[in-house]
Amino acid sequence: MDDSFDSHSEEIKECKEALMNNDHAAAAAKIQEYLENEDNVPLNIAITGECGSGKSTFVNAIRGIDHDDDGAAPTGCVETTMEVTAYPHPKYPNVTFWDLPGIGTTRFPADQYLKHVEFEKFDFFIIISSDRFRENDVKLAQKIQKMKKKFYFVRSKIDHNIQDEKRSKKNFNAETTLKRIRDDCIQGLQQQGFEAPQVFLVSSFDLHLYDFSLLQETLERELPAHKRNALLFTMPNITCEIINKKKEAFQAKIKYHAVLSAAVAGVPVPVLSTTVDLGMMVTVVQEYVLGFGLDKPSLQRLAVSTGVPYENLVAVIKSPLALKDINVDLLLKVTSQMTVAGVSMGAAEASRFIPLLGIPIAMGLSFTATYKTLSFFLNTLAEDAQRVFEKSLGLEPSV
Repeated sequence: MDDSFDSHSEEIKECKEALMNNDHAAAAAKIQEYLENEDNVPLNIAITGECGSGKSTFVNAIRGIDHDDDGAAPTGCVETTMEVTAYPHPKYPNVTFWDLPGIGTTRFPADQYLKHVEFEKFDFFIIISSDRFRENDVKLAQKIQKMKKKFYFVRSKIDHNIQDEKRSKKNFNAETTLKRIRDDCIQGLQQQGFEAPQVFLVSSFDLHLYDFSLLQETLERELPAHKRNALLFTMPNITCEIINKKKEAFQAKIKYHAVLSAAVAGVPVPVLSTTVDLGMMVTVVQEYVLGFGLDKPSLQRLAVSTGVPYENLVAVIKSPLALKDINVDLLLKVTSQMTVAGVSMGAAEASRFIPLLGIPIAMGLSFTATYKTLSFFLNTLAEDAQRVFEKSLGLEPSV
């Protein structure tokens, strides 16, 4: 195993030791444990603000679901959130968005708010307002700040403001309107004692517009390193940069899948390596399809939200793995058309029976076949994701 592997992970250290001792089964178990832990890093995000600020709409939007889908946070012009309510991400249940009751309601006064909502369990807070941030918002932010947790001010319903300005002003200018809204929020917070507040302007119905991508980048940058991918994979594909970051994160894990494949190839049990490889690849490729939003439900929601017909989005997809339930038969069919990978997988199994050198050769071939195959699948699906994104914006795909 090369030195680029994460030496700070206890599982990886133990895997290296097992490989050095030729205990391939133990090495495989440790790599599997590492991958499972990586996929299940918990992330708890609190969404709070005053009644009517658009908290629930934001919770639904960031989870990529509509307000009438199963599991959606209820929305409305009255206070719909009376208890702390958990909304796990539909694809990544380790990431939970918590819709908190409105700040300053009679039931939850601001000075007792953090105690009521069990402040300690949240990784960070998003404080939402649909106009100026008020005294209760500021009090909450100050208490969070004292407890050394992160918080972010989000000004919601920007699309409404833009529409109102267009109707009421002859010399409408979108940039001028956005600057005025941002400056108004910042000045209000400064008057309440914040020296250099940052405010993100967001429309829950048009996440690709305004400051949502900047918010995502800020959250990712300020999260602990081991939680960044958990956040990244939940983000909707609203920019090419997010798609590329997802690809990079998936790519970084391929070496671990390849080492798992190699370790299993070293276990002297006939056909075990091929069986494990195919089962592992089914799981990994399914993660790619879901992560890039290339499953049917995601594409249908994208069609509704953008107004681009579903058929037009599907038409730019080239990979035979998109829009499919990934299974062993499908992967065997696709890999059979990949000469190098197909030969390597067969050769790895056959080489196990060569005296003395058989196991090391099998391990090397298995590593190479898994790495090249998953990289190929990842590249083609990432390109599909970019084409779909560009098509959703009314652009001609560039890849």
